[in-house]
Amino acid sequence: MKYSLDQLIGKRVHFVGVGGSGMSGLARIMTTHGISVSGSDEKASSVLSGLRAIGVVVSEGHDASNVDGADFLVFSSAISGSNPEIQRAQELGIIQFSRAQALAILMSGSRSVAVAGTHGKTTTTSMLTVAIQSCGEDPSFAIGGTLSVSGSNAHRGTGEFFIAEADESDGSFVEYRPFGAIVTNVEHDHVDYFPTPESVVDAFAKFVTTISPEGFLVYCADDAGSTSLGSSTSSCATYSYGVNEGADLHIDRIELEPGGSRARALWRGRSIGVIEIHVPGHHNLLNAAGALTAGLALNLPAAELLAGLATFRGTGRRFELKGQVHGIRVIDDYGHHPTEIAATLTAARRYATDGRVLIVFQPHRYSRTKAFVNEFAIALDLADLAWVLEVYGASEKPIPGVSAASIVKKMQRGFFEPNFMSATEAVVAEAKAGDVILTLGAGDVSSLSGIIVDALAKRFPQ
Repeated sequence: MKYSLDQLIGKRVHFVGVGGSGMSGLARIMTTHGISVSGSDEKASSVLSGLRAIGVVVSEGHDASNVDGADFLVFSSAISGSNPEIQRAQELGIIQFSRAQALAILMSGSRSVAVAGTHGKTTTTSMLTVAIQSCGEDPSFAIGGTLSVSGSNAHRGTGEFFIAEADESDGSFVEYRPFGAIVTNVEHDHVDYFPTPESVVDAFAKFVTTISPEGFLVYCADDAGSTSLGSSTSSCATYSYGVNEGADLHIDRIELEPGGSRARALWRGRSIGVIEIHVPGHHNLLNAAGALTAGLALNLPAAELLAGLATFRGTGRRFELKGQVHGIRVIDDYGHHPTEIAATLTAARRYATDGRVLIVFQPHRYSRTKAFVNEFAIALDLADLAWVLEVYGASEKPIPGVSAASIVKKMQRGFFEPNFMSATEAVVAEAKAGDVILTLGAGDVSSLSGIIVDALAKRFPQ
């Protein structure tokens, strides 16, 4: 049975894993609709504190009693079916939604745009949101990261648009049924769910069939997987973007600088202005082009969209500057797939100018490490020096014989260092003025960025 937002208003919805980036955003939006929201997470965090401040009843730790009195339950894909709150909800006959199903309910009734792709979803979703806001619109949004300009990952707007990041990791993005969509790229990842590259392609093909026939698909003409998807789509209008001269939104006269990029934008052969962004990397220039294309597909004015992109200052954990000491800049980044790592380190190399790029990297998931060990080694060797932590398993159990050490064995400039503090001490001792230090990965390696900044301050007192 399909549920509507009206059926949730005045009821209580409980979130299992409410501290997650996607879940916390949905909880925030639901509170603005007159829905009573509660939630639980394993441990305390600033996210939970923020939710409490807006009236969400939050419990630290999972307990069956947390569910008592709830009308609906929302769970994330990271939550096991053996979770006591999931079990209790089943016993009580409480209706359960996946995170994707809950987001689909919130998106219904809006002119929604879902941003999908193996890489670049968070940044592109954020760019499109800021660009639309610059047009005088107030879109709702749900993003897997925090917008630097607003400090939030979700918002219920007053306008007709809803911009949502579409996570493909468990195939649930087919629930959204958006008006329009962006697919930044299609590449094999999440090997715990998608055993083969073909299974990923099939998932994106199914996703595209859920787009409204009156809507559109925006795809990247520079990515083989995205182009194959776009060229085979006939169920809705399609628009392409990229350096490829055949793209509907073609970018040229590209200037890549340490802290940002610019390029001329031509819409079907006619110049419509200059894309200027203040985040580094060619990949981010492509993300901006995708956002601009989607805005044009929504019939929004090019000048205002470009003005909005020029104000974009990034999102949390996407090449985020955490501090600078003695001319050494410390960056935190979420990159955890070899393609993402290569793009990030290429941007970091330009950002460092004459300095070196030093990284502390934490592989994410044993299945991904096993599948891409060679690719990880090649990508990480783009750094001058790399300290590689042990694998962050997330919800996976260790796979015999799979370790971060296997990556380092194939590297030229890597060190296997499973101890967080030893890795921190090593990179701080090595760093000198002009260097860029990156903490890189989707696990808890981000916790080291602040520690590194503090350690550098002690080594180089002002």
